[in-house]
Amino acid sequence: MAYNFDKEIIREQSGSVKWDLRESHGGNDIIPMWVADMDFKAPDEVINALVKRAGHGIFGYTYPSDSYREAVCAWMKKRHNWLINKEWIVTTPGVVAAFSAAISAFTDEGDKIIIQPPVYHPFKKVIEASNRRVAENRLIIKDNRYTMDFEGLEKLLKDGASMMALCSPHNPVGRVWTIDELQTLNELCIKYDTLILSDEIHSDLIMPGYKHSVMAEISSGENTKIITCTAASKSFNLAGLCCSNIIISDYKLRASFQKRVQSLSVSTPNIFGLTATETAYNLCEGWLDELIHYIHRNYTDMKSYIEDNLPLIKIAEMEGTYLSWLDFKEYGLSDSTIDEILFKKAKLWLDNGPQFGAGGEGFQRINLACPGKILLKALEGIKAAFSKIIF
Repeated sequence: MAYNFDKEIIREQSGSVKWDLRESHGGNDIIPMWVADMDFKAPDEVINALVKRAGHGIFGYTYPSDSYREAVCAWMKKRHNWLINKEWIVTTPGVVAAFSAAISAFTDEGDKIIIQPPVYHPFKKVIEASNRRVAENRLIIKDNRYTMDFEGLEKLLKDGASMMALCSPHNPVGRVWTIDELQTLNELCIKYDTLILSDEIHSDLIMPGYKHSVMAEISSGENTKIITCTAASKSFNLAGLCCSNIIISDYKLRASFQKRVQSLSVSTPNIFGLTATETAYNLCEGWLDELIHYIHRNYTDMKSYIEDNLPLIKIAEMEGTYLSWLDFKEYGLSDSTIDEILFKKAKLWLDNGPQFGAGGEGFQRINLACPGKILLKALEGIKAAFSKIIF
């Protein structure tokens, strides 16, 4: 490998949410494997470009240049076989900000918005904070694999939901939805004239053997009521630079969205976020490819370790993202007890399942974007803590 993902980098006292908040969650000996950022340095090309930009010394108001937009277009074509026009791109500080703006622009207070729990928890929080109603289309799990409940989805759509929030790939369960699944969803939303907000922020992080399909691309222009949310932040560990690309092909839909993000003052991009994104998309695909192989190795190593040492823990197949979904239900413990054991005994900070909504009970989400030695230490902690449980 050309890149050293095994290197452990000290992140304490860097303002890191992941590492510097450990004191309030059990102490500084806790291994944090919760929030979705990586413990790897961004590519050298990105770091060098940021240093060069900082050296200019003037950091005034900025905008996404033609070269920036061309980089985004080229990336979507190369990585996802999706041809987009540069005019379709609207920059925001993040996907959650875009979600909030879309809710404000295209729904009214009291409207129903569909989510598919267990799912990325800010969806529900933003919906409720916007005085809209959450309509839950709970995922179906069978033989440790999740699928969509299309019968239940159609009932919610027929009942008049204004928007559907799709998580693709799905966080936290790790599914990469197939073309057939997405086509069925698309047909239902066309039938009931429902807007789709497709969060595809993890779309570059697809494990070997799987392929991400862009929701808007498979519709082949049949459905223009799709807002696609993307960013380089998960792919290249740039979340703190606050720069996302919201892609909307329909002119009227895009104009309404742009007007709302401007009124909410979330339309001005971060100057360093623009630099980092353009550089990553133009120069760093090789880094990403090796990263994916490293994360997949972490996943297969963890799966083998758990099968050999912790057979009561079940692991959903991680088709995409770098977040694995662990099922602790066979221990017969409450979620609060599982949390307590992980914090106090295993010295490990994961994301507990209930915060992701219905169906998250008994689960924990673990972040595998870390050096293998850290993962092994975490697994040894889980083994030591849970092997002492008496049934």
